[in-house]
Amino acid sequence: MIIQIINGPNINLLGKREPSIYGSVTFEDYLAGLRKTHADVQIDYFQSNIEGELIDKIQQTGFDVDGIILNAGAYTHTSIALQDAIRSVTSPVIEVHISNVHAREAFRHVSMIAGACKGVICGFGLNSYRLALEALINDELK
Repeated sequence: MIIQIINGPNINLLGKREPSIYGSVTFEDYLAGLRKTHADVQIDYFQSNIEGELIDKIQQTGFDVDGIILNAGAYTHTSIALQDAIRSVTSPVIEVHISNVHAREAFRHVSMIAGACKGVICGFGLNSYRLALEALINDELK
């Protein structure tokens, strides 16, 4: 099984950025633990602050992997282009967020990509990624 994790803008600053919201663990440290726990799954990782690069990665991997876990960051709330990319591929995509976006500013309550995704997980910290991975592993989305 191959799972592609794609993180959008500012996720590269985890561990430094607003630790009261996002925690103090870097994504790379979290990912190492996730890979160790799920050693039987190939977990590929990509992060970019550039919307077009996120779209390119979805298109490059979205026909070949068993699932995509996508944290599009702020692009979640603005990007029809990401929605179109998700709709264009055959791999299931799960939208994840570290924080509970519905408990934050009103503009974060609307996702432009959720309707194209198989599911949305938010508010469980970095464990949102684990929950998405386990859903894909357990084939709950097919």
